[in-house]
Amino acid sequence: MAGQTEQVLNAILQDIESGRLRPGSALDEADLVTRHGVSRTPVREAFIQLEAIGLIRRLPRKGAVLFKPTLEEFLAILEVHARLEGQAAGLAARRLSPEQAADLEAVVVACEVHARDLGDGAPDAYYQLNLRFHATVAMGSGNPFLVEMIKTNARKLMAYYRARYRYPGSIAQSAREHREIAELIFAHDRDAAETAMIAHVQFDQVTVMDLLAALG
Repeated sequence: MAGQTEQVLNAILQDIESGRLRPGSALDEADLVTRHGVSRTPVREAFIQLEAIGLIRRLPRKGAVLFKPTLEEFLAILEVHARLEGQAAGLAARRLSPEQAADLEAVVVACEVHARDLGDGAPDAYYQLNLRFHATVAMGSGNPFLVEMIKTNARKLMAYYRARYRYPGSIAQSAREHREIAELIFAHDRDAAETAMIAHVQFDQVTVMDLLAALG
């Protein structure tokens, strides 16, 4: 049963990361039962776990829906998330292994190539590169608990970060900032890497309001 619960849970998390589930989307219990060939118990157990970490909410007459933040909630989560990402970058500046440094350089180059060759095109593809960049930095922190905290918070905001890359010029700016952060990590400049990552992850309130409106 535990294996089936994990199967359903991972599938929902993948749907969040890929954008198949959007903020406010209903999670159809019967559909999940059919899709995964399980009983309702593993699905409900997966819902309990997702609700415990704030990724879904139970609403009257709507059932389970994916978390959709208000403006105040978005800003509060973003404040914490930016600090966690910054802490990861700072720790990576101290702990990044040679293999992780090579992985980080590779994904930064991929971001730069995308920005150079495609410009504002293929924003969803760039977003996947962005996920790789942040995951590589987080893993470089050497702190698995921090990595899990970052993942949980990021999943609450993923749809909005993805939408951000549809704004003209945002991909080029992101690629430049990825290079800046990576170079600070390579230089073992912990404080500057942390500061740069916090600035990179943050949105101003006007942009947050635009993104909330764009995703309805």
